[in-house]
Amino acid sequence: MNILFASSEAAPLAKTGGLADVCGALPKALAQLGHDVTLIMPAYRSTKKYPSEATGVELRVWIGGREVRGTYRKCTVPEIGVPIYLVEHDSYFDRDGLYNTNNEDYRDNCERFVFFSYAVLEAVRLLDLKVDILHVNDWQTGLIPALQSIYYRDFPGYEKISTLFTIHNIAYQGAFPAAAMSLTGLHWKYFNWLQMECYDHLNLLKTGIVFSDGITTVSPNYVHEITATPGGCGLEGVLRNRRDVLWGITNGIDTDEWNPESDPFVEHHFSRETRAEGKLQAKLALQNQMNLPQRADVPVVGMVGRLTEQKGFDLVVEMICQKAFAGEDVQWVLLGSGDPILENRLRELAAMHTQNVAVSIRYSNELAHRIIAGSDIFLMPSRFEPCGLTQLYSMRYGTVPVVHSTGGLVDTVTDLTPETEADGTATGVRFSNADLQGITWGVDHALDIYRNRPELWNQLQDTGMSLDMSWRQSAEKYVELYRKIRRNRPRQK
Repeated sequence: MNILFASSEAAPLAKTGGLADVCGALPKALAQLGHDVTLIMPAYRSTKKYPSEATGVELRVWIGGREVRGTYRKCTVPEIGVPIYLVEHDSYFDRDGLYNTNNEDYRDNCERFVFFSYAVLEAVRLLDLKVDILHVNDWQTGLIPALQSIYYRDFPGYEKISTLFTIHNIAYQGAFPAAAMSLTGLHWKYFNWLQMECYDHLNLLKTGIVFSDGITTVSPNYVHEITATPGGCGLEGVLRNRRDVLWGITNGIDTDEWNPESDPFVEHHFSRETRAEGKLQAKLALQNQMNLPQRADVPVVGMVGRLTEQKGFDLVVEMICQKAFAGEDVQWVLLGSGDPILENRLRELAAMHTQNVAVSIRYSNELAHRIIAGSDIFLMPSRFEPCGLTQLYSMRYGTVPVVHSTGGLVDTVTDLTPETEADGTATGVRFSNADLQGITWGVDHALDIYRNRPELWNQLQDTGMSLDMSWRQSAEKYVELYRKIRRNRPRQK
């Protein structure tokens, strides 16, 4: 099949979160299955450090009653492994951030991604792309299924294109004042509660849900959550209405990048067979780097992520406060940035408890690898988590995850119960309540096993490291779904 993959970000070209990881890895996995895949994304400032060449092709679209011009550049990045087209328009995309600066959204975000949506569809004709499946992702591309269904489908070369819309996080919906409807170029008759309007706003995520031929999200359990209140964030009714074409496919990980046997950021490589010595060396190196006492006997709990309440960092701060003041013999290593209040609270904790708490307020891929490799326990107490990737990374490195039972964390971490202990399928510890009591129970349960039941601990590590977490399985499910939606007659609007 010929697949055009459209995303507002893709690692390593541009990244703010898990969306980029998925959109940088899935196209590669699809290509490895023998399909022709092309990726298209905006030419952000961060993309300019990668080699690219001008196509000489100019696009012209009308946005809000004025002509806007752009161009396409072609780029190849080994990590992605498929042809990439970058939509170039410097006044829209050559900025400090992808969507915001200093935590303030760009005021023209709707206009920027309306332009990108037209650029994706215009690329089919201007670049002579053969497309069977147009796979679009999140609200930034939500207008594309509507444009394809309402306007482009009658054009030669577009009539057989099927659209698949993937929701990576329903909390981000691309909602804009009603007046923004004029930017889309579509008739105002589509601005109604059944299609593009939601609570008197233009909602681009809802638009993608309504007009696409198929919808996916990033884990089966997340499907159940977003089709009910409050998980659907106001769109649960729209999703239930389209439940017959809504599927959950769990994300994979890039097993080339996240491989303890060859990780360039980890000095002492290890496998399942050499895990004990390898993780010990990784732990000692992490303690040294983070200025913690180098002790083999102390359990190290790691955490990497955005410093937000959604990720549960407020609960983590409260729990560490209690444990540190009680003198509990645990080391905590945390990496991330985000909420300034949480950043300051973590800095204060680290300053007060230098023997037990180490914090790095930044984003560092290198340090993330070292924390995941060198920790004994990886903590992920997200209040909601569509899929999550770091729990998969941790299991691959023999670091036992402790997670809140939500979203994709339920699908990917097999909870330790008497049954899963007996049959050897458990990979971690899950706790039910996203509160201080819940997270404390989860961490204490894991610490008890680490300290007192070494055989069970080794079993958890071994089972996690044995899992196939590659993108291949997920890619095969996407291919099956592509074929399914192509067999269905395109819906007429």
